[in-house]
Amino acid sequence: MGFGRAQLAEVYRRHVPSRGIRLFGSIAPATRFDPATEGSLSSLVEREIIPRLVASHPRNGNFMADGGHGAEITEADIDALAPLSLHVEADSLLDHVESILARGVGIDSVLVDLLAPAARRLGEFWEQDRCDFVDVTMGLWRLQEVVHELAARLPADHRPGPGRRALFASMPGDQHSFGTVVVDELFCRGGWLTDRISEATTPELLERVAGEWFDLVGLTISCDCHMAPLPSVIGALRSVSRNPRLCVMVGGRVFVGNPDLAERVGADGTAPDAKVAVRVAGELVGAVARDSAVYG
Repeated sequence: MGFGRAQLAEVYRRHVPSRGIRLFGSIAPATRFDPATEGSLSSLVEREIIPRLVASHPRNGNFMADGGHGAEITEADIDALAPLSLHVEADSLLDHVESILARGVGIDSVLVDLLAPAARRLGEFWEQDRCDFVDVTMGLWRLQEVVHELAARLPADHRPGPGRRALFASMPGDQHSFGTVVVDELFCRGGWLTDRISEATTPELLERVAGEWFDLVGLTISCDCHMAPLPSVIGALRSVSRNPRLCVMVGGRVFVGNPDLAERVGADGTAPDAKVAVRVAGELVGAVARDSAVYG
């Protein structure tokens, strides 16, 4: 289902103050929409609204990532949060998440085990005709505001490191990139220098990898309908990369139940969630560095 910018502007006006977007105490300038220019609703949110959220939240803070009490996210937590994101504003949604943190659940766990599954649940609501695409998009927007508010509290990893760089993108043609937001935030906390492209085309991906040095490229695939071109995209990335020993990871629900599929499409690895992805990526890039030191 497609929506034009004029339609999003109407939704935007109903939910957002005319002077700007309130982001937990800061004000970002309101986006100006051109009703004459058509574009998908999700594309506009990813390209214009989410970058404002990212820019408005520094990736540092003095809050511990782990709650320290061993508390875990439950299925009931996800069942409660997903519909709540459709009906309350982001501040109220954050208050609800704060109550979960107060149980001793770590911020990392909230990001990976609560917010990401809740976002997927919204997609299921739309597929089941329980809400429309506008509702889902506004819910995702609120969830992403919470992601960036929580990520701002995570202490940055200041350990001296090799300055590893990673580029994250959804598979070209895949408009659902909530997962890349969480992955990007956790890699930053892990000491990586990261960049993220929303709704990248294959030429855009190749241009970035050819023009800049990246140790790792991470591709997210939310639907198996985007699997067919994946081997050729990965092969092209390797062929044009400024880094001749580029590591490529793939992620998304397609690979969770079938991790061996990553090797079949030409990737170096995959991970079931963003926390594990940080560790696996470090191991992959570290192995490449050791091989380079030995063999030149």
